[in-house]
Amino acid sequence: MKFSAVATASVLFCGVASAFVQPSLLPRVKNGSSLSMVLEKPKQKKLQKIEVLKIDSDHLIHPLKEQLQTEEIGVSKDAYQILKYHGSYQQSNREIRGKVKDFQFMLRLKQPAGELPPDLYRLLDDLSAKHGQGDLRATTRQCFQIHGILKGSLKTVISSIMNIGSSTVGACGDVSRNVMTTPAPFNTPSYNYAREYSKVFAHLFRPMTPAFSEIWLDGEKAASVETWAKEVEHHNVDEAMLHDSGRGIILPDSTEPIYGDRYLPRKFKIGVTVPGDNSIDIYTNDIGVVVIANDETGELEGFNLMVGGGMGRSHNKESTFARAADHLGFVPKEDIMEVMKSILAAQRDHGNRDVRANARMKYLVHTLGIDNFKSLVESYFGKPIQPWKEIEEWKYNDWMGWWDQGDGKLFYGQHVDNGRVKDEGDFKLKSAMRSLVDKYNLSSIISPTQSIVFRDIDPKDKEGVEAILKEHGIKPIEEVDPLNRLSMACPALPLCGLAQTEAERIMPSYLDRIRVVLDKMNLSDEEILIRMTGCPNGCARPYMAELAFVGDGPKSYQVWLGGSPVLTRTAWPFMAKMNVDDLEATLEPILAMFIQQRQQFEAFGDFCHRVGGDAIEAYKSSYVLGSVKA
Repeated sequence: MKFSAVATASVLFCGVASAFVQPSLLPRVKNGSSLSMVLEKPKQKKLQKIEVLKIDSDHLIHPLKEQLQTEEIGVSKDAYQILKYHGSYQQSNREIRGKVKDFQFMLRLKQPAGELPPDLYRLLDDLSAKHGQGDLRATTRQCFQIHGILKGSLKTVISSIMNIGSSTVGACGDVSRNVMTTPAPFNTPSYNYAREYSKVFAHLFRPMTPAFSEIWLDGEKAASVETWAKEVEHHNVDEAMLHDSGRGIILPDSTEPIYGDRYLPRKFKIGVTVPGDNSIDIYTNDIGVVVIANDETGELEGFNLMVGGGMGRSHNKESTFARAADHLGFVPKEDIMEVMKSILAAQRDHGNRDVRANARMKYLVHTLGIDNFKSLVESYFGKPIQPWKEIEEWKYNDWMGWWDQGDGKLFYGQHVDNGRVKDEGDFKLKSAMRSLVDKYNLSSIISPTQSIVFRDIDPKDKEGVEAILKEHGIKPIEEVDPLNRLSMACPALPLCGLAQTEAERIMPSYLDRIRVVLDKMNLSDEEILIRMTGCPNGCARPYMAELAFVGDGPKSYQVWLGGSPVLTRTAWPFMAKMNVDDLEATLEPILAMFIQQRQQFEAFGDFCHRVGGDAIEAYKSSYVLGSVKA
């Protein structure tokens, strides 16, 4: 399977194509202008309702605690907003019509670095069977979700997860979410540092409120400390968290010294990787962290940081947009926790709390420009941030198939279509995972592409692992179509309340149809990174893909083109309101132009980025279907 080595060292927000009006992006602060407007905290305005709710919740306790004790099958709107911080979303099946909604709950775990110990998988397997809808779903941020939990079972499920040394705390809500890292469990200094510091940052930015133990554990401590907290004890993370430099990072809030009683303006995402490995979509994070180790000794020197990435946008709101992160600079290892705190504090104090659609840190970075945002961060940190260190070009790899870990053990990446771990007909992935865990006590890692990596496999067990997968109807990676392997889709209908159309359920048929078009045009060997979402919020990171379908109405999608095959720039919208029946007629002219005008070894996304929407639209207007083949 080929992966393009093309990359760009500096990633900027891409303009849109001719089919759309150029967005009037938020105004930037000009370089060299006074930063007094930035370094002073914004003047207090009337608080938005969500901000008042956070304050009145007494650090995420009320009204959730009271609502969980009612006989209703759901919780109130205010309680639902607080419930998100506890890792759960209230949902209903939108395909079941009736005056009374069949409320159920999706629960998302917090799994820094995507790590899934064997005991945790056994528990989730059992909980999903007993209290959920029977399956598990791997997310694009390397954690599992359990769907179909009833309100009366929430406490049992969450307390069980907490007592085994895992958590759902901060998996949702206006806090730092699950910290991602490359899923490849190589035993090398850089990869070990990436895993280690993803857990450091997860622990550093964990919510400190006692709400979670009070509501789910009746005020008692969990039976087991979070596994990642134990692993990073030697970093003295609590001491670093509470260190007060006197520069405004630490708030006068004894419960939440980092977050305060209003927490963050919106969700906050962190990803950690090593130079060259962009398996995690590093540029889509609020903070992207790149390990910098000494080439000769392997000793950790520090980290390159990038800031201001994010996917979410809204249709017909030009002030909202997807954005790839900017390079901020290099930070020595001894300063990393304080700089991370400084960045989070900058967003906490200066992020847009008045307009929630513009509350992510990407809008703050875009508005200020990277130089002024850097000055803002330095005002909290107290020292200049060093220049970005040059690193090797980014490559994309999903780490599927068999690999040597580098310590005498093997790891195996198992592709999972759209992250759905289930037993259905002859396909029994959920049972296969349980068999592997029970027989070999395997740990695993959830990948950023919603798949599973089994790690620490003894070479003598390789045939046994393959046999169990085969017995359960699981295809080896060599038999998975590259289009499927490179694709992602969000859950969308029927449970997601934001979905405007299908994604996960229709994506397999879309890929089959695209495969037919490629084969017909003699492009069978072409590998295109394709993603789909049922709404514009971007959960499957569609705006980084070479080709993406973003739901904009019933059976209708925007088509996005021009993302990088190594995930270093945003795509642009080519057209809106593509009916599901028009897929082939829409793609064939673009592929025909690709055949006739591509440069040697040029990937599909790079081609679309180079020629642009105007040229593609002009070519399409005179194209005759069926007239071009490679």
